[in-house]
Amino acid sequence: MGDGANSALTAQVEASFDATPDTRLRGILQSLTRHLHAWIEETHPSIEEWEAGIQFLTRTGQTCTDVRQEFILLSDVLGVSMLVETLNGADVPEATDSTVLGPFHMTESPLRSIGADISPQSVGDACVVVGRVVDSGGNPVAHASIDVWQANAEGFYDVQQPDEQPPGNGRGMFTADVDGGFWFRTVVPSAYPIPTDGPVGALLGATRRHPFRPAHIHFIVAAPGYRELVTHIFVAGSDYIDSDAVFAVKSSLIADFVEMDDPALAARYGVDAPFRLARFDVVVTRDDDTEGSELRA
Repeated sequence: MGDGANSALTAQVEASFDATPDTRLRGILQSLTRHLHAWIEETHPSIEEWEAGIQFLTRTGQTCTDVRQEFILLSDVLGVSMLVETLNGADVPEATDSTVLGPFHMTESPLRSIGADISPQSVGDACVVVGRVVDSGGNPVAHASIDVWQANAEGFYDVQQPDEQPPGNGRGMFTADVDGGFWFRTVVPSAYPIPTDGPVGALLGATRRHPFRPAHIHFIVAAPGYRELVTHIFVAGSDYIDSDAVFAVKSSLIADFVEMDDPALAARYGVDAPFRLARFDVVVTRDDDTEGSELRA
């Protein structure tokens, strides 16, 4: 099939979506057709390579469970998740930087009161995270919801160790106070490898890439009338801070987890000295602060 026939095929497939009532969906599918066909022409896969690709995607889907999302993991290691976050975050430069959701937000966080310990079954260095949710003008966002989750000091999430960690360990759903304030206790998380026992791990092995993520705590911050924010705080000085396997580190999200040795301050937070203290203030924007994005071919 010559180049003219290839172009004719691409045009035919693209035209097959012309009657799609949803203009956004139509534009996405037609753009996907053009770019996917161009990629096939550029790489010219053999039949065997194409079948191997289909098998890889099939295994990726088969690896997904109620507590593991291998397709999100694939999107993460290809940098696609981070690109989507960055493009959407560009619409709201005054907000706290967003970053990837990750594959382990697959279970509900237990409701906890401000100041609660989200990792009561974990052993490690005690840590207190303190913050405030405000709008782009610095005004408090009262009663915002703050969903947090993290790995333990050994680098495992609760869903990875169902025989060792009870469901909800390392997780918490908080409601900010009237001034937008929140704080919670936990343990300092550890750097850890993403799961490597599935097709994404095989991909990393084949390409000689390491699977590690720097230490971090996930956040989803939401409030009525505000744009939901998905973000992290990263532990300054963590291993792999400069080579995150999923490309999610932004300098604005790196926080000092400062060692505090003040017994009175420790008592105030309900921990023993010494402990680590991290500050993470979150800026969210109103829904009407952004405009819809246009499809770029």
